[in-house]
Amino acid sequence: MANHTVTIDNREKLTITEIADVDSFDEEEIRATLLKGAMVIRGEKLHIQMLDLKEGSAVITGTVNSIMYVKVRQKGEGGFLAKIIK
Repeated sequence: MANHTVTIDNREKLTITEIADVDSFDEEEIRATLLKGAMVIRGEKLHIQMLDLKEGSAVITGTVNSIMYVKVRQKGEGGFLAKIIK
């Protein structure tokens, strides 16, 4: 895949590419690992309608309230306190 894309239709259907894995999900939150980083989707009555990890794509339905990209910590990276103590 060349590019990561996110398409939202009327806040009711979300299409995502470059998904490597779904870490957790329920009707209010979906956490997914992307090829570069991770994503948290929050909403109401969320449902993973289609997930194809081989192709790296997913379709999520429900009411999408927010999408947040998050950095994935690498092994050995400390948290906030580890940075201060250095």
